[in-house]
Amino acid sequence: MAAIRLIVGLGNPGPRYELTRHNVGANFVGYLARRFALSLSPDSKFKGLVSRGDLCGFDVRLLLPTTYMNDSGESVAPMSRFFKIEPEEILVAHDEMAFEPGLLRLKPGGGDNGHNGLRSIIACLGGQRGFHRLRIGVGHPGDREQVTPYLTSHTMPKQERTAVEQAWEFPDELLRAVISGDMASAMNALHGPGED
Repeated sequence: MAAIRLIVGLGNPGPRYELTRHNVGANFVGYLARRFALSLSPDSKFKGLVSRGDLCGFDVRLLLPTTYMNDSGESVAPMSRFFKIEPEEILVAHDEMAFEPGLLRLKPGGGDNGHNGLRSIIACLGGQRGFHRLRIGVGHPGDREQVTPYLTSHTMPKQERTAVEQAWEFPDELLRAVISGDMASAMNALHGPGED
């Protein structure tokens, strides 16, 4: 049961994408930085905005890749290698179309499920898939042809954004369970009994 040492928020850089559905992972990490009064600073070595601080009694690094989503691994892998952070010690927050806005799910390991950011991270970690994911629901447009604009071009409606932001305001006990690596307890608290 490895503790989480690195939390990564996926998104695309720049104000054009800031409030799109594809950026909810990055927005979650921005929320954590504000909650724990941490400053995210540019670091060219890791192609991202980085911070480090005490989250619920644990020494944790935050990373917002400043690459485009499809190249997220070019930010995550160098940081992982430099600080000797194992995949099992990484939590990646990302958008998930399989869930409605306001629904969050933890997942230990797995494939990329068609998500280009996860695909890049897996590839840059040499095929290792053992990192944890915080899947943040953004809903589905109902038409596969509309997926790209739905995720990257349309601003997330305020009602949906509010539902997502309220969902990730975890109580300290739940956040501590996640960071400590007690994913079974965290998943039980977040998903409800019997859900995976």
